[in-house]
Amino acid sequence: MKAKAFDTRLFKRILHYTKPYQWRFNGVVVFAISLSVFSALRPYLLKQTVDSYIQTEDASGLLLYISLMGIVLLLEVFSQFYFVYWANWLGQDIVKDIRLKLFKHILSFRMKYFDLVPVGQLVTRSVSDIESIARIFSQGLFMIISDLMKMVVVLIFMFYMNWKLTWIVIVAMPILVYITRIFQRKMQVAFEEVRTQIANMNTFVQERVTGMKIVQLFNREDIELEKFKIINEKHQNAWIKTILYNSIFFPIADIISSLTLGCVVLYGGIKILNGDHFTTFGDLFSYTMFISLLFNPLRQIADKFNEMQLGMISANRVFEIIDTQDQIQDNGTIEAPVFNGNITFKDVRFSYIDNEEVIKGIDLQVKSGETIAIVGSTGAGKSTIINLLNRFYEIKSGTICIDNINIENYTLNSLRKQIAIVLQDVFLFADTIYNNITLNNPNISREDVYAAAKKIGVHEFIMSLPDNYDFDVKERGVMLSSGQRQLIAFLRAYVSNPSILILDEATSSIDTYSEELIQRATETITKGRTSIVIAHRLATIVNADKIVVMDKGLIVEEGSHQELINKESGYYKNLYDSQFSLAE
Repeated sequence: MKAKAFDTRLFKRILHYTKPYQWRFNGVVVFAISLSVFSALRPYLLKQTVDSYIQTEDASGLLLYISLMGIVLLLEVFSQFYFVYWANWLGQDIVKDIRLKLFKHILSFRMKYFDLVPVGQLVTRSVSDIESIARIFSQGLFMIISDLMKMVVVLIFMFYMNWKLTWIVIVAMPILVYITRIFQRKMQVAFEEVRTQIANMNTFVQERVTGMKIVQLFNREDIELEKFKIINEKHQNAWIKTILYNSIFFPIADIISSLTLGCVVLYGGIKILNGDHFTTFGDLFSYTMFISLLFNPLRQIADKFNEMQLGMISANRVFEIIDTQDQIQDNGTIEAPVFNGNITFKDVRFSYIDNEEVIKGIDLQVKSGETIAIVGSTGAGKSTIINLLNRFYEIKSGTICIDNINIENYTLNSLRKQIAIVLQDVFLFADTIYNNITLNNPNISREDVYAAAKKIGVHEFIMSLPDNYDFDVKERGVMLSSGQRQLIAFLRAYVSNPSILILDEATSSIDTYSEELIQRATETITKGRTSIVIAHRLATIVNADKIVVMDKGLIVEEGSHQELINKESGYYKNLYDSQFSLAE
């Protein structure tokens, strides 16, 4: 859906967010009205001062009207302050609500959505696009309302004072309105391009900064710089187009305003010199202010429309994400208890891309308290199984049951609370070790963390760090080695006390010392609970109760290590012999 400058449906949707702040919304309108009245009252008082007291040399009356003008000016300043302050305040409250709704919605998306949508684009929508929505209220809507009311009140005063001079101004206004309309349409297209280029730049920069190690490792600096130059130039060109339109429009608007003022002064001056009393010197003085009050808002309305367009375009992009229905269906009604841990896959099929099945009708049974290992070549579907068990993705057909109940019947939150995963690529937040372990779960105390760390043998390692458990690991845990990050992940899984534990390639890239700690941690956290271990190094899973061998989305072998190793020309035996030969 393409954003429009006056998309009524979209605009009503934005206004819906003002309902909790209706009193402030109404207050802004009241101050906009009072501001327009006080602005138009000053030139009228100036006319009365010139005609009634300066020309008649009435000093006392002059002092009175000067005092009145001062009071009106103070009221105008007061109205201006509260108008601007409350309009911006309202805009920020609305942004806060929309941003919260957007982030909550993003948290519910399936993993497939994040596979397809660039992170930089989501960041742009959540930060800069939403901030532009605030400008609809702070710089757009209310400013336009205020300017329109100011123009209406000014015209009423002008017609009341001198309708003949006012018609000269009225004749010039359609020309400015027509030019403003053309300018507004051009700016709508220009701002659409600006937002697109901002999103492209954010996506590019975010990906390159995140993958800087790869960029430098493969000497891609010059290549990426050239790519960035192209994106940066497109971004610049989009903004230059908006600058060009502004540079053309505002001088033309100033010329029209100046010519109109000249015509009023010329016509009124000639009439006064010829003794025609339909106008006065006070009229001419006041009209120099009235024309400015009338034409400046009209000219600025175009600029405010730009802000409205920018905000509407941004709102359209944000609402596209909010309207995206890509969530895992959480229709379950059963609160998952502490599982016994019996897991059953029955004729399960799944594909990331339509008509390209990754899991091809597998049957798998895991008994309570059993540790099974899943092995196979890259792309066999090992990690996909745990993604389906956690309902990160929806299966195409078949059923997955835990304790004889379809996992779709459990509430999503309670299901995932009973399953813990330790991944090969551990993600740590830029926070303390303690917060990365507990993930700010208030139900996990420091004593629980200390006890768990001692039990799996990582307490000494943490205590050796500066600030111990309050050590800041920085972004993605860069202050720790891969083995240390892995140990933190094990402790994170252990303190959550899951019914089912999944280790996904958790020991594939660690040093010997860390491997010893992790082997000890593995033995501790898998004891007494159902565990699924996805392993690349077969030496680490020889003691598993059952080993499941996968190839091309199918289970091709099952059994204990000894049973599988005794199969002549078996898939597992060939895989094990190959690894053993490489180790030798």
